[in-house]
This record gives sequence, C-alpha cells and structure tokens, in this order.
Amino acid sequence: MGIAAMQEPTYFILASLLDEARHGYGIIKRAEELSGGRVRLAAGTLYAALDRLESAGQIRVERSEVVNGRARRYYELTVDGSAALRAEAARMAAAARVVTGHAPRVAGRPAVGEA
Repeated sequence: MGIAAMQEPTYFILASLLDEARHGYGIIKRAEELSGGRVRLAAGTLYAALDRLESAGQIRVERSEVVNGRARRYYELTVDGSAALRAEAARMAAAARVVTGHAPRVAGRPAVGEA
C-alpha cells in the first residue's frame, strides 16, 4: 500500500511557502496563483490547516509582527514539510506517468507501435 495522497489545499499551502515565508493572506493568494485558481482558501480553512501543519511539524512561525494593530504571523516550511511536499510531488508525477507514458488507444485503431 502506498503513501496516502495529500489533500490539494494542503499541497498548495506548503507549495506557497517554498520560496519565502508568508503570512495568511499571502498564503491564500499564492496558493490560488500556484493552483491556477482551483484552490481558493477561506480564512477559517487556512488557519485550521496551518494549525494542523504546525502541530505536524511541517511548518513553523518564522516571525510575528503587528500591522495596523493586528498580529501577523509569517510561516515557513520545515525540513519535514519540505520532504512531505516533495514526496507528494513525486507521487503525483508517478501517477501522471501512468497516463502520459502511454499512447492512448482509440477504439478501432491499433495503439502506437502495434501493426
């Protein structure tokens, strides 16, 4: 049995932290951008995921600051978070090769390489 698939929002939350630490709104915008608009995180969903990922040791608070009287926490990937993200990317690439590595069969026609 293989590794369980990571949920798409989790994948894009982690991916949003690959290049730099980001605060919540920055994570929301970067995840949406990276996913081509497929992942649109509500604030409540994001912060629940951030708490879960922080508890799992995949992200950590890099710094906190106060902006306009509100606390802003910047999150960054940990070594474990980076490893989990890369493992998921490798799992998805292997799954994609199942389809992209084979010429499609069309009903009534031989597959590429068949006579």
